[in-house]
Amino acid sequence: MPNDVDLLILGGGCAGLSLAMQLAQLGVRAPSTVILERRSVYENDRTWCFWGNEKTSFATLAAHQWHAVSVAKADQVVRVECADAAYQMLAAEQFYSAATTALSKAPGIQLHMDSPVLSEPQLKAGRWHFQTSKGAFSAAMVVDTRPAAPVSNSAALMWQSFYGQEIDCSQPVFEPGCAELMSFSSASPDRVAFTYVLPISSTRALVEFTVFAVEPQSAQALSADLAAAIQQRVKGADFAVLRSEQGVLPMGLTPALTALGGHDHASTYVRVGLFAGAARPATGYAFQRIQRWATDCAARMAGGGSPLAHAKDPWLLAWMDSLFLRVIQRQPQLAPHMFMAIFSRVDSQRVIRFLSDQGRLSDYAAIVLALPFRPFLRQLFRLSS
Repeated sequence: MPNDVDLLILGGGCAGLSLAMQLAQLGVRAPSTVILERRSVYENDRTWCFWGNEKTSFATLAAHQWHAVSVAKADQVVRVECADAAYQMLAAEQFYSAATTALSKAPGIQLHMDSPVLSEPQLKAGRWHFQTSKGAFSAAMVVDTRPAAPVSNSAALMWQSFYGQEIDCSQPVFEPGCAELMSFSSASPDRVAFTYVLPISSTRALVEFTVFAVEPQSAQALSADLAAAIQQRVKGADFAVLRSEQGVLPMGLTPALTALGGHDHASTYVRVGLFAGAARPATGYAFQRIQRWATDCAARMAGGGSPLAHAKDPWLLAWMDSLFLRVIQRQPQLAPHMFMAIFSRVDSQRVIRFLSDQGRLSDYAAIVLALPFRPFLRQLFRLSS
């Protein structure tokens, strides 16, 4: 017999677990829920970063925070103070531990590890049916965090690819109080490339090499650049690699496919996550956007409603992100100048609000005025022609 529940969450990653934790807080009002996760164990294989204070979701679990960040190109460095909204890093091991602990106290919500979905969803008599490695499941509602397969390179305007290593150095070489947000490499006609450094102490840091390009890049393709970036920072000192992480994020997705099940059942099967609008198109930041969605989705379900997809960005923000991505897609060599202009000419609190999806109209205006106008006018002309 199938395992019949109110809600199936497909994928126990950031989005799936965030929603499950919010549902766990509802107690008896929570729908009976099963999370199906294909991984057999959780590992400390990634980090999530965001700006915030002690009231920000998961801030109390942040492994480290910085009250200053820097952006650099060639011989120019801009340091931005952000004490009022520190740049915070949440390690995967902390997030997964918090999630599994919370779910262990919610008997109506079950997490099934090592449980890949083996079949396409089948809608029968108003319920969704799946075959998994652990047997058959059915649910009245589904939240699917998996990317809709197949994902082509053309599915996004650009892709953010990164490969990083957390290293422990034999000598003090890092500045623990300042995160290196972007240190741009030499200008390139086909990609935007920069190094990202999160110093945990004077001897320990996560160093990542990141690329914005029209095609995703593998860890292998970025490994030489990462090795060079690490050597530049350790200055010949010995170091040990503690762990590594890598990923590919879509920047500017094309519109999602029509919902499954037709109009009558569109609200009972929703797609969420990085490939369904969770990530900010122009930056890739997703963690706090996911937390806001999870809170809203759980609140709606507490009242007997169906699950929510990610809310669309305000039209002005979406338009600005799309235009920005199209400009750097055509002229990647301009990206370092534009990011440097934003961080050097705009008040830091305005920049942080804008990057954190909390921007005001005056913040948008300040960002626009800081940028060179000719590339954007040319792109607007191309879009209108």
